[in-house]
Amino acid sequence: MKKEVFTFLVGGEAGHGVKKAGTTAARLFGSMKRHIFEMDDYQSLIRGGHNFSVVSTSTRPITSHYMDVDMIVALDERSYELHKNESVENGILVYNSSEMETREGVGIPFTAEAKKYPRPMLRLGVGAFAVLIAALDVSKETLREIIGAEYPDPENNREYAETIYDMAYPEIGGRFTLNTGDKQHPILTGNQAIALGATAAGLDTYFAYPMTPASPLLHYLAAHADDLGIVTIHPENEIAVINMAIGATFAGAKTMVGTSGGGFALMEEAFSLAGMVESPLLCILSSRPGPSTGVPTYTEQGDLLFALRQGHGEFPRIVGSPGSIDEAFYLAAEMLAMVWEFQIPGILLTEKHLAESAMTVDIELGDAAWAEPKTHEGGGYERYRDTKSGVSPLLFPPSQELIKWNSYEHDELGITTENPEKIARMHEKRCRKREALVTHMRKIGTVNVYGT
Repeated sequence: MKKEVFTFLVGGEAGHGVKKAGTTAARLFGSMKRHIFEMDDYQSLIRGGHNFSVVSTSTRPITSHYMDVDMIVALDERSYELHKNESVENGILVYNSSEMETREGVGIPFTAEAKKYPRPMLRLGVGAFAVLIAALDVSKETLREIIGAEYPDPENNREYAETIYDMAYPEIGGRFTLNTGDKQHPILTGNQAIALGATAAGLDTYFAYPMTPASPLLHYLAAHADDLGIVTIHPENEIAVINMAIGATFAGAKTMVGTSGGGFALMEEAFSLAGMVESPLLCILSSRPGPSTGVPTYTEQGDLLFALRQGHGEFPRIVGSPGSIDEAFYLAAEMLAMVWEFQIPGILLTEKHLAESAMTVDIELGDAAWAEPKTHEGGGYERYRDTKSGVSPLLFPPSQELIKWNSYEHDELGITTENPEKIARMHEKRCRKREALVTHMRKIGTVNVYGT
């Protein structure tokens, strides 16, 4: 059966390798020059619960997953019961016959076969991918190559995968045929796109304390720190994160922090500090359902007002939110450039669905903005010089000049003041940046309109 849009879903418990099976399927479709969208759903549990990964693919651009599923692999009973009604007409429903009695669909003893190998539960996702390969009539040789490239313990995983393939093929072999696309595209998650976009704009340092769904951004930048030339630091808590980040901007490092709503609540006072000292700090606020701890691993776009009203006192800030993973790349670069141009803090607001889902993207590194601050060019230095735009030239240590950033209200040199005229002047200077910022934003796309 030829399919223009094809959707694959694998479900099981945490620890069954569900997410890896979905990611490997996405890369298979990507190697066929097809577009993909992968969404992973998981509970906040190390073991147990219900996890599933759904991957939709097409030869045309695709911007979301489908829940009308062509092929379902249920590795446990809960997944079978939850997803069986999502199967389309003429779809394939494969269940783990080691875990449940005979059901409608094709039974494969995933668990019984996995127990012949060390750490058997981690192999179930390998079996799910092998079943997909059989249904697409992809050769066992290709299966072996993919397993070797994607999974550890390749010898045992290959043997297990081939066993499951041989069991599945007589029942479902070659059921689906997928056309090849015209161009291979990279696959990125939203978090990866944000990381790469900020890097393209000149990011030097990233500070974060883990908090879902921003944690993968920390993990990605830490894993690729040498490749990207980024210093990635994991301080002891969120308060340390943002204060260290502000200190890094004082030294001239283009800096970004990342967290979710509860973590950003702890950063609020220092966000106001960034407003007062005019620190060019970019904050990634990755929403999850709240209030309080909420539902850590699920999606809610509930932090917009929180972001817009962040901090005490009046000072300008930039808040932006990407509408797609492609846009996450460009917006991260644009916002890093803007916070440095205008010396104000900014918040890039996202959420789990965009941050953790993956899709094929079409991005050009050369189109990313570059963060280029206005710098001091000589003469006596005043950190908070009152300029027409409100933006004061920057100077970084080491220097013979006095460079003083001050959390108290201050004069142009940064010296603490309680003089009413100086206070009003500095307040007006900071707020004057809004006019320059509005002028700048008229030159760039700021609003997305869909469905017209």
